[in-house]
Amino acid sequence: MPITPLMPVYPRCGVRPVRGEGAYLIGEQGERYLDMAAGIAVNILGHGHPALVKAIADQAATLMHVSNLYGSPQGEHFAQRLVDKTFADTVFFTNSGAEAIECAIKTARRYHYVNGAPEKNRIISFSNAFHGRTMGAISATNQAKMRDGFEPLLPGFTVVQFNDLAAAEAAIGPDAAAFLIEPIQGEGGILPATQEFLKGLRALADQHGMLLILDEVQCGYARTGTLFAHEQYGVTPDIMAVAKGIGGGFPLGACLATEEAAKGMVIGTHGSTYGGNPLAMAAGEAVLDLVGEPEFLENVQRMGDRLRQALEQLLPNHDHLFDSVRGVGLMLGIKLKSDSRAFVAHLRDHHGLLTVAGGDNVVRILPPLNIDESHVAECIEKLSAGARSYQVPEAA
Repeated sequence: MPITPLMPVYPRCGVRPVRGEGAYLIGEQGERYLDMAAGIAVNILGHGHPALVKAIADQAATLMHVSNLYGSPQGEHFAQRLVDKTFADTVFFTNSGAEAIECAIKTARRYHYVNGAPEKNRIISFSNAFHGRTMGAISATNQAKMRDGFEPLLPGFTVVQFNDLAAAEAAIGPDAAAFLIEPIQGEGGILPATQEFLKGLRALADQHGMLLILDEVQCGYARTGTLFAHEQYGVTPDIMAVAKGIGGGFPLGACLATEEAAKGMVIGTHGSTYGGNPLAMAAGEAVLDLVGEPEFLENVQRMGDRLRQALEQLLPNHDHLFDSVRGVGLMLGIKLKSDSRAFVAHLRDHHGLLTVAGGDNVVRILPPLNIDESHVAECIEKLSAGARSYQVPEAA
């Protein structure tokens, strides 16, 4: 069979969206789906939000792209807003989360280089992580499904057990540059770092002259009910990668850093053709106008609590299928007693509910962050109906 015009790297299902309205996607034949996946935590304002649509349309009619050889009034303004709301002193804008991770890795290595310690170049990361699909990002993981066939991977990475502080400490040596960690693993199955673990990594980094890099691509940008997940741990990173929700659906990412951590990132050390273009900056500003406000974050917390309580009440009625609920805010997961991917497909194909599978047999629920009580109720109704009609596959 000849190869398809779209390179066949995705296991595409039969859902073919052509339009979005708030928390719903509409297919080619007019079929409606409650979107509790939100482009995998991307469409945090839902679909077609008027403020985001207007900001993009107005900017597209004004100025879409200029080279980063020129000054960037739009980028400077948005970067200042992010600096004002975070630990960071400086921001590099990218087009994706993987690019933000690449910038974070380069920033950490360059920091030690300019400090006269170029041998400190090894990044310690953690099992079950997902940091993107670039060569640097997959080198920081231990998942065969992302690594197989792409060797040789990049040197300078060590992967140790997630939530095992002793293992992290044992991996430190004279060449250790930084820890790289998701405060809450997304693809891995909605697994939060423990307070002890994340605070312990911060202490170890300080003790050994290392940097702490947080990957908040999925768990950041209001997803957990605070602007960034690390705020709930009382831990401050040196470098942080952000993407997904930051553009509300427009391709945008960012690498944030303290002045000290970014001391090596001077002219000529990094760059991007499209990163930080005026159109992306307009989208980012429109999203931050909403998600940066206390009432928006309060709604995330309120709807997250409501959804979690409803899920926990649902579990005992279907204990043949559901095991437990995990997560924070509107980054929630239902651990199943069987294959989560099959159940995700059943919900999608027979009940019009879009969720996304994760590791550890988890169904991820990552809705738009501006959902209300009606969407929570509809989600629970569809989950319950799906559980009642689902036939658990027999074990092989």
